[in-house]
Amino acid sequence: MDVVALDVVALDGTGLEVEVEDLHHRLVLRAAAQGVLDVAYRTLDSPVGSLLLAATGAGVVRVAFERQGHDAALDELARRVSPRVLRAPARLDALARQLEEYFAGRRTGFDVPLDLTLASGFRRRVLDVLGGIPFGTTLSYAGVAGGAGSPRAVRAVGTACARNPLPLVVPCHRVVRSDGSPGEYAGGAAAKGRLLELERAARVGA
Repeated sequence: MDVVALDVVALDGTGLEVEVEDLHHRLVLRAAAQGVLDVAYRTLDSPVGSLLLAATGAGVVRVAFERQGHDAALDELARRVSPRVLRAPARLDALARQLEEYFAGRRTGFDVPLDLTLASGFRRRVLDVLGGIPFGTTLSYAGVAGGAGSPRAVRAVGTACARNPLPLVVPCHRVVRSDGSPGEYAGGAAAKGRLLELERAARVGA
């Protein structure tokens, strides 16, 4: 891809920031026009902290909580998907809007294409089961293992949930221990509790 050159003539902080933003915008447009914007990303403030959202041309490929490290998530995308990663919010507008509706209690599911490049084998089967857990309900790790065709792989289900590349969109927060306790969550115990409470409240109010 050709490098877009831009002379920075403003030396004060505000002007420089505007020039850099303009340069970035032009780079994104050029990359998209040349078909080399492989992974677009943006961040979104939410009730469970800042979220990193990323998508390929095929669909949403990554959602990451702040505690997981946004830079670490971007590094993984560069290694496993493509090094051509750019901040390009427009590709994530639909997901961002749906997440805002979800957190406001107005949405029970997500209608965006998904790219499951970061999951394969048993982990992919687990994601398929997670996607079928209804809004506002829970399923045990053992139940997910059975649904994925490996009833004894309860511990592996826990690992698959922890490594779910698309939390919230593929609802691993709806998986709980057999005794009903929440269990671990990539976004943290407080975030998992808040999501389950949000969904139960929305169901009651529906």
